[in-house]
Amino acid sequence: QVRLVESGGGLVQPGGSLRLSCAVSGSIFSTVAMSWFRQAPGKERELVATITNPGGTTNYADSVKGRFTISRDNSENTVYLQSNSLKPEDTAMYYCYARLRGFGTLRDYWGQGTQVTGFS
Repeated sequence: QVRLVESGGGLVQPGGSLRLSCAVSGSIFSTVAMSWFRQAPGKERELVATITNPGGTTNYADSVKGRFTISRDNSENTVYLQSNSLKPEDTAMYYCYARLRGFGTLRDYWGQGTQVTGFS
């Protein structure tokens, strides 16, 4: 059974940093892309960043460009989101997403989420 487990969320002051991690376990499929989404209370879930595999092409939401960096460690089957210069509006539940390819099909998986809360 494929599982995505996020970690690294927490409380942070404006201007602070956090590093989120998402580990994929139980997969025998290849990874096509991994992303981080976030959802704030009362708002729709939005795409924050994506990294493709292979190639490592990255894409970011305009709201986080220059502040957040997505990266991956294929040997550990883990994706990271380095979040710097955090703002109160970055407060949200952050979800890891993986698109995997196996047996000729694409399969989508989600983690359970990790909370990032800004406070002053």
